[in-house]
Amino acid sequence: MRITKLGEDILRQVAEPVAMEEINDDFRAFLDEMFDAMIEADGVGLAGPQAGISKRVFVVIADDDVRRVFINPQIISTSAELCDYEEGCLSVPGVYESIQRPAKVTVQAFNERGKPFTLEAEGLLARIIQHENDHLDGHLFIDRGDPDFAQKTIEQFARRAENAEKKRLAKAAKEAKIAAKKAAKAKK
Repeated sequence: MRITKLGEDILRQVAEPVAMEEINDDFRAFLDEMFDAMIEADGVGLAGPQAGISKRVFVVIADDDVRRVFINPQIISTSAELCDYEEGCLSVPGVYESIQRPAKVTVQAFNERGKPFTLEAEGLLARIIQHENDHLDGHLFIDRGDPDFAQKTIEQFARRAENAEKKRLAKAAKEAKIAAKKAAKAKK
């Protein structure tokens, strides 16, 4: 599974709710793929838009090592107490910024079997839930920090994407040239 990166449109879209009839074995297999991609990338959370689907779902493994699935989550309350923490994101690799968020949250969602649950979370789990829930609304952690830092990060990723596209086109042109030479040789 490829994780989407800053600059891809899906990361800025509001994700669609998951219909209850969509929660089936195929969907659960997709959730397993999300967990695998997240673990492989050394992450603690991954949202649907990061996995290439504009659906309101995210997976989490916090410091308690419990695999959690949140389908159609709604944060129903947050604490007045705030805390700062340096956040990163699999969709914005190599970029970290101290972000202030509520220290505790209460979230309602459905699990991978379509069963509703309510969870009160604090610490790292609360932060991950808020971070991943932001993805479902088209927001990234850089949007919650210093605006100048966010703009520089967006510009940096745009340059990276532009350079990658130039390299891809150059490689394709080189391959086409080699193929044309081989075809001309074959005709002789």
